[in-house]
Amino acid sequence: MKNIFGTTVLALLIIGCKEEKKDNTKVVGEMEETTEMAMDDEWTSLFDGETFTGWHEYLKDNVSDNWKIEDGAMVLYPPEARSNGEQFNLVSDTNYTDFVLSMDWRISQGGNSGVMWGVKEIDSLGQPYLTGPEVQVLDNEGHPDGKNGTSHQSGALYDMVSPSKDVTKPVGEWNTMVITVNHKTNEGKVVLNGETVVEFPVNDPEWSEMVAKSKFADWEHFAKYPTGKIALQDHGDGVAYKNIKIKEL
Repeated sequence: MKNIFGTTVLALLIIGCKEEKKDNTKVVGEMEETTEMAMDDEWTSLFDGETFTGWHEYLKDNVSDNWKIEDGAMVLYPPEARSNGEQFNLVSDTNYTDFVLSMDWRISQGGNSGVMWGVKEIDSLGQPYLTGPEVQVLDNEGHPDGKNGTSHQSGALYDMVSPSKDVTKPVGEWNTMVITVNHKTNEGKVVLNGETVVEFPVNDPEWSEMVAKSKFADWEHFAKYPTGKIALQDHGDGVAYKNIKIKEL
């Protein structure tokens, strides 16, 4: 006579193991999904792709018609003529200190722009670059600044640290740039199109020593404010930015 009891127990054990494996797989999947959502929640979008909410022009209350929103991007159309040197730099409404800033940018033929942080809006200072350090956005081949040394090329900490290599995409294509500024760990970094091209300290004495060797050495307000606004530069050329988000550290 066959051992029906033993066979039945064995079958139940196999089914139980399968169910437990299925449940464990479900739990692991749920944990991975929760972790991914938590990581996503660490980022704050600085541009919704439809409005200029969260931004204004430097020393102004609004955004002029020189900036348009096209296909989910902020696009600068610089005016042909300007009165009294008027500028149309965009700055964030919010101040930041330690952060990872991610965005895509596209520069025009022969174009020049930049991304700054630590920007203070001071009435007597007409430009955000008078306070904020800049990561360069440039057509390296088509703009004269690209021939003024590698510390003036795309991805550079402008006039201070050169990129280790030129990884920019051809004019008209989108580049992805991630800037890290962390005073807690004294780390600054620029990742351009997936490659780390610039690393630098952000605290004194190293930071001040670096500034002292640059064109900004005698600028009273330059890089004096660890906490400040993010700026997108109007340098007189067409440029576009999209997918802008920030993670505070």
